[in-house]
Amino acid sequence: MPRRIRPPSRYTVWIARPGRSPLTWQVSALVPALLLLLLLLWGGTTLYLAHTARRSEALKAQVAALSDQVRALSQQLTDKESENQALARRAAEMLDRLDALEKDLGALKKRAGLKETGEKKAPSRAPVGAGRPADTEELFAAVDARLKALQGELSGRVEPALFRTLAREAATPRGYPLWVPTYIASGFGVRKNPFGRGYEFHNGVDLPAWYGTRIHATAPGRVVAVGWSRIFGRYVKIDHGYGYQTLYGHMSRIAVRRGQYVKRGQVVGYVGSTGRSTGPHVHYSVFVNRRAVDPRPFLGLRYASR
Repeated sequence: MPRRIRPPSRYTVWIARPGRSPLTWQVSALVPALLLLLLLLWGGTTLYLAHTARRSEALKAQVAALSDQVRALSQQLTDKESENQALARRAAEMLDRLDALEKDLGALKKRAGLKETGEKKAPSRAPVGAGRPADTEELFAAVDARLKALQGELSGRVEPALFRTLAREAATPRGYPLWVPTYIASGFGVRKNPFGRGYEFHNGVDLPAWYGTRIHATAPGRVVAVGWSRIFGRYVKIDHGYGYQTLYGHMSRIAVRRGQYVKRGQVVGYVGSTGRSTGPHVHYSVFVNRRAVDPRPFLGLRYASR
């Protein structure tokens, strides 16, 4: 039977010294094992700490990168919020300007003689709910809706009616045919016959002036009659459109011809005393739809009658 070999229970550590006797220690057999175990623990701990340090540095770098991204996003959000606030202010300013435009449009409608049709008006602000402020999109939606409503009303109703009104006003006789101081010597209506007994109907007003004074058209239009009349002597009649006509009588000389287009203020003749007249003056008549009307409302307040 082979003999069992038992491991030594102690070890001798021998350290040589030149010229001197060596140093020796006897240690238990457990000491090398403990030393080896400590060495392994130290090495493992060192490796773990190094790995942990590397992971910590990597995490720090990731945290720093995320922090930079957060700051960049925060700045973008701040810039976006500032931009949205600026856009909201612009939208609000545009709505305020639209309020003013609607007032101007109302004035134009009155000028054009239009009445409100009862149509639903575009809201001044977008319906955003009670207690909730309108955001930028809602404000711009309100601006767009009101712009479309204003454009539709302006082009569809107001513009054509205003054009007709302005054209009618341009054709309306206005002011005195004489640009010198004068007065109404004889007014419109029934008057005493200046040439005999009884009364007669006078279909205009008589405006005295020096012989040869220029007579001006009181509205633009086309000359429809020139010539001689037993009553008016040399006279000119102008059609201004929209039912308006004017007549200028007792001229000493006529300055236009039939069919000629004249502007407001253009000279059509000169004061005289031709026809049935008692002295130099211009007889001025206004006709609306071929009916003679009192010219005084068309003269204005430049001169008073005597």
